[in-house]
Amino acid sequence: MDAAEYALMDQAESRMWWYRALHTRLAAALDGVRGPILDAGCGTGGLLARLARHEARHGLEFNAAAAALAARKSGAAITRGSINAMPYASATFAAVVSADVLCHAAVDPAVALAEIRRVLQPGGRLVLNLPAYQWLMSTHDRRVHNTRRFSAATARALLHQAGFAPVRTRYWNSLLFPLMLLQRKLLATDDDAASDVAAFSPWLDATLHGITRVESHLPALPFGGSVLVIATSPGPP
Repeated sequence: MDAAEYALMDQAESRMWWYRALHTRLAAALDGVRGPILDAGCGTGGLLARLARHEARHGLEFNAAAAALAARKSGAAITRGSINAMPYASATFAAVVSADVLCHAAVDPAVALAEIRRVLQPGGRLVLNLPAYQWLMSTHDRRVHNTRRFSAATARALLHQAGFAPVRTRYWNSLLFPLMLLQRKLLATDDDAASDVAAFSPWLDATLHGITRVESHLPALPFGGSVLVIATSPGPP
């Protein structure tokens, strides 16, 4: 991503409703993991900071400035590198988590998943968050260099092709999906529009986060702004 977007992420991810909701779901998906965890594409380190109760935390980040921020923010072991060719030995990690990374222009999803499978231990857990629906591509995606979005079905197919099984998927950010459609398709359509990462007024941020908390107690809906994927690796190919 551009330096300006990393700066926005660094400022927003500890308090913005979206990041708090995302990190809550990813942390819950990692419950029960024992052993080293890798955040592949860790950005400025907000998720790794949230995962502080896990003893062995590692982050992989391509951007040098973001990697330095992640190290300071999280206290985790941060390595510079690409998810397409990860600088780790095979079967190193008990879990790999990757949030909105396979969607990036510089990432080859099939190659990245092969690398994730290689560095996961047999029976290791993969947790992904992916932006939903290719038809929802917007100015926000261009700002953060996304070139692809996913449905639950395409995500499952991609993971099965990479050899992961079982694979579970669910949409989330469903209750706020109508507002997301309004923002992405009607309000912020100009080429110079900013990304959706921004500071919200305290009352609005609290309201939006509260809606995500309500949703977390409801049955999954068949649509949403993101796809959460939890899969198991049989071990390196």
